[in-house]
Amino acid sequence: MNEILIAVLIVSGIGLVCGIILAVVSVFTEVKVDETVEKLRACLPGANCGACGYTGCDGYAKALKEGAKTNLCVPGADAVAKEIADILGVEAEDVVEQVAIVKCNGNCNATSKKYDYQGVTSCAAVKTLYGGSGACAYGCLGQGDCVNVCPHNAIRIENGVALINPDECVGCSLCAKTCPNKIIEMIPDIHRVAVRCSNKQKGADTRKVCTNGCIGCKKCELNCPTKAIKVTNNLASVDYNLCIICGKCAEVCPVKCVDWADFSGKHRQNEEK
Repeated sequence: MNEILIAVLIVSGIGLVCGIILAVVSVFTEVKVDETVEKLRACLPGANCGACGYTGCDGYAKALKEGAKTNLCVPGADAVAKEIADILGVEAEDVVEQVAIVKCNGNCNATSKKYDYQGVTSCAAVKTLYGGSGACAYGCLGQGDCVNVCPHNAIRIENGVALINPDECVGCSLCAKTCPNKIIEMIPDIHRVAVRCSNKQKGADTRKVCTNGCIGCKKCELNCPTKAIKVTNNLASVDYNLCIICGKCAEVCPVKCVDWADFSGKHRQNEEK
């Protein structure tokens, strides 16, 4: 009995000594918390999307303390930029709100399948099988990886193609980063034109796989007054720095793959109310 008691006391003593040592070490090795960084982190939305160019909200909060621009949080928009500016005691900078657009209109009425895919519901998975099940190798894979990462339920798959509801999109760009075919693009949400195609084949070959695809006819390019839209590698693309939002390109597009619409994102619509 005495031997058991002695063993218990020894073990207890060792535990007590180790606890004291750990407590002392923690005091000397304690990492000081920067209150300014903590305040900055608290006002960020927590999406950890990386749209700011840093490793999530923690990384951006630290960068702000070191002099990073205050208007890089796209999901947070102007409201968060103002909070950041107030904490740092600087002038608030305007955030360029962005919205995601899908550069594909290859729905079930315009294209077809080259095989019947039965497997894991994942765009990344289906792409490993001959580039996807769709006839167009450049089109939407339709398995919803973008839907799964969207924190605001702004995306749905309809008629085989991802559709984005700009009313709910905050411009975090997670969908664009996730899409294996890179057909989701982030654009300033003040713009009203988007090319709904990513196919770089020649016009005749594009028509064989999708009747809604860009045929590279250059009518949009020839009719643009500012040369903001150009056809390169058989595909039209818009330079939003030159676009004056006149809508000429959409008017003349024979296959209507140049879309003219209101892409105003959630934050801008809230500001206008």
